[in-house]
Amino acid sequence: MATIAQSRLMLEPKGPDFPYYADTPPAVTAGGWLLVLAAVAVGFAALGTPMPFEDNIVTGWLRAGLFVGLPLLALAMAAPGRWQAIFRRVGFREVLQMFGFAILNIIVSFSVGAAVKAFGSVSGNASIADAANLEGLQLASFFAKVGVQLLGEELLTILPFLAILWFCHAKGVMGRNAAVLTAWLVSAIIFGLLHLPTYNWNWVQCLVIIGSARLVLTWAYVWTKNIWVSTGAHIINDWLLIGMTVFVAPLAAAT
Repeated sequence: MATIAQSRLMLEPKGPDFPYYADTPPAVTAGGWLLVLAAVAVGFAALGTPMPFEDNIVTGWLRAGLFVGLPLLALAMAAPGRWQAIFRRVGFREVLQMFGFAILNIIVSFSVGAAVKAFGSVSGNASIADAANLEGLQLASFFAKVGVQLLGEELLTILPFLAILWFCHAKGVMGRNAAVLTAWLVSAIIFGLLHLPTYNWNWVQCLVIIGSARLVLTWAYVWTKNIWVSTGAHIINDWLLIGMTVFVAPLAAAT
């Protein structure tokens, strides 16, 4: 089992520690982490690789399923019996934490976004804009698929976060808290860079705006050690943005 750290960052409470990084013997070996990271990369490729045919609801759900399923399968193989350690119970407190981090993320995103806009331009998200053209079951399916895909985005961030934490700490490169901060920052940068195609290769937008939002969402995991909380905050944030585009923007345009 993971040890309980004696010292913590000011940005995390006392309680359960991160899994995998301080286990004796190691719950995940170097080879196991390579397997997990490879599965994360393949899952992400399955989500965005162009196909020689037109995507539809079925292929969209298949992409989202691979995006989530492949990393979890690899984690189950790398940490037999302990892959569930990134998931913790969800009760009323955890739901409140989801909303709290979602609100914080919205505030940070809009504040940083406004500052970036003052000095340059930003690009929109085409998939969110296209959602305004959906209705009925297609729109309901889109919202549901986004929820699944956002769990994949959390795995895309949190699993590399834990791998970097393991490498920096278990290999003696740095202490626990320094390793956490390094993993936090590097995983946010990676997350931002992966959004470059989505936002028309706008480096400032992806690294500054998306990266800042990612730091907040990862904080939800750092605080709770529960990927359900960071996923819930991410879903609340994105569903609100999509809802504004689909329901509020047309009403505003009609007045």
